[in-house]
Amino acid sequence: MKKSLQFLLITMVVSLLVALGACADESGSEDGDNVEGGSGEAITLYSPETPDLTNELAQKYEELHGNRVNVHYAGTNVLVNQMMAEKGNPQADVWYGGGGILPFEAAVGKDIITQHIPPAAQDWEVVEDGIKMKHEDGYYAGVEMFVLGFAYNTELVSEEEAPKTWEDLLDPKWEGKIQFPNPAASGTSTLMVLSYMMENGEEEGWDYFQKLTDQANSIPDSGSAPTKAVAMGEAHIGVGFDFMAYEHQNNGETVDFVVPEKTPILVNPITLIKDGPNPEGGKDFMEFMLSDEAQEILASWAHIPINPDVESTTPLSVDSIKENAVDLDIDWVNENYDRIRDEWQTKIN
Repeated sequence: MKKSLQFLLITMVVSLLVALGACADESGSEDGDNVEGGSGEAITLYSPETPDLTNELAQKYEELHGNRVNVHYAGTNVLVNQMMAEKGNPQADVWYGGGGILPFEAAVGKDIITQHIPPAAQDWEVVEDGIKMKHEDGYYAGVEMFVLGFAYNTELVSEEEAPKTWEDLLDPKWEGKIQFPNPAASGTSTLMVLSYMMENGEEEGWDYFQKLTDQANSIPDSGSAPTKAVAMGEAHIGVGFDFMAYEHQNNGETVDFVVPEKTPILVNPITLIKDGPNPEGGKDFMEFMLSDEAQEILASWAHIPINPDVESTTPLSVDSIKENAVDLDIDWVNENYDRIRDEWQTKIN
């Protein structure tokens, strides 16, 4: 009798474990595979963008499409190095963001990304109004716009006296009141240097940036640090991207932003990682990023949406900024990017 009871209990436990295993297979595993309602395979996203933003995008995709999105956050250079190390055995499917197109342009030659343009971007011109919208051979497409310009503290600087051109930053009244990122460390600032030199030549460019350095009270390594310093009253003027200023403004801080008369304006792209484990999921996520739902999330974070059906939440829009765009020679940028960064450390003091 006891043996029969033990056998019955064992049989019940085994049946319960089998049932639980089946349920786990249906509802999704720990690593995100087999999520109910989707095609079954999780998508892995590499991104240097704000983790709260990328997680919100991932959650919206899961809500709409069912498949889980595993977000892996790190700085742009760290992610590029990781993708290089993973060549031959990629661990991610899609890469979004990096402060604009420059890291993506460089990645084409590293053989870590592959060609795919989402349907919504198929009819775009490669360059529109001086802004490169997508790669000419299909290696990336933009999902939003970034404008390089001047954040200013509205309690310390009036709208009228705020600088309107890059040359205005050299006005003696700003001596000791400016911050900009270190071009040897920040891609944001390297873009500033390269753009100025393309317009004015290297000799004049080095002279300008020595004078700008003399105006600065600090040159931090982080691209967002000057805008934060403006918000804290540690600087009157800070060089950075538009969304950095508007994020502080949305938090109730006394910060506003100036779009210089001529300035770099870049799309922030998304791309498919070469030989990723879930290429179809990666393509689907790229398409999602241009959808109304994803673009509305980007807009809520003060990014300029590229989808014309989604309204910007800041004073800036694609139409309002295009006349300010400098026509960047991307080939020249790629050829001189590392050299200029290295020379900054020896030429500027």
